[in-house]
Parts: sequence; structure tokens; C-alpha cells
Amino acid sequence: MLTSNQRKTLLQIARDSIAAVLDGKRPDLNRYPIDDDLRRPAGAFVTLNDRDGELRGCIGSLHPTAPLYQAVSSSAISAAFRDPRFYPVNREEFAGLHLEISVMGPITRVSDVNEIEVGRDGLIITRGHNAGLLLPQVATEWGWDRETFLSQTCVKAGLPPNAWRSAETKIEHFSAEVFGDQTAEK
Repeated sequence: MLTSNQRKTLLQIARDSIAAVLDGKRPDLNRYPIDDDLRRPAGAFVTLNDRDGELRGCIGSLHPTAPLYQAVSSSAISAAFRDPRFYPVNREEFAGLHLEISVMGPITRVSDVNEIEVGRDGLIITRGHNAGLLLPQVATEWGWDRETFLSQTCVKAGLPPNAWRSAETKIEHFSAEVFGDQTAEK
């Protein structure tokens, strides 16, 4: 678990990274208090929501390939400017964006779908070249039960909703430490 100060630092890094790109600059990550916990490799997702609570971007890394603070910076920039589902964030809307960070826990294969706990687990469903991921908070936000969560993760992967029932489909779950900020202005 991250401390309150570590969470604040990561949220500031995410917001400042987006601001730097809006200003045509590279983020300066050397100006933050980075301790050993923030230097440890970790996967992280950054989710952006607008003033109305609508999704504006969500991109991240599953696996711990970079230090956490760098993963957050990179994911924030990608969520703001590279999520193919949305147009890039502009300066006018930036101040009102709500940022949420999900720090990824270990990913494990599911042997029995009954071990999946809605609200605790995120899901990854893979079959062939298709893969989809939904973060733990998605099922809670939408009020889904376990089967709906599995079905919606299949849909995200571009598979039929019942594909999770097939032995050919790989189901994995993970936990995430999720925290966010308040929008900068209402």
C-alpha cells in the first residue's frame, strides 16, 4: 500500500506530465520526491474522466517494466493523447479532468471463476490474438455481477460474451490499488 504522500506525488506526476505535453515540453520527473517504493517496477493505468464523469481516456501497462513513477507519467500521457477511442485532451478541458491511478498487483490464472471477486479483482481474458482487460473498479461502477463482468471483458476482447465459458479462453485476474484526485476546478 502506498502512503498518502506517495499517492499525492503520483497524482501530481500524472497531472504535470499531461500539462507538460500540452505546453510542448517533456515532463521533468526529477523534481519530485521519489522514494524506493515509487522506484520499484510496477504496472499502472491512468484513467481520465471529464467534469460529467464521462471516460476521456484510460491506458496503462500490465507488467512491471518501468519504475512506478515513470509508468504513471507514461500512462497519463497515453491516456490523454493516445487513447484511440477519444480525441486528444485539450487545454480548455484539462483543468476539469479527474485522474485515477490503478497500480497493478500480480496477475494470476483463474482455475475456477468462483474465485473471482467483483470489486477486488480486475480481469484479463485472452483467446487467440484477442485480449481484453477491465480494471477492478469497472464492475463496481456499473453494478455488474461476476458473470456480467466476465461477459463484458470478453466483449472488450472482441469475443462473444459467453467466450469465457470455453476451455480455449484464458482468464486471469489481478488486484489493483486504486486512487484518484478531485477535478482541479468544477
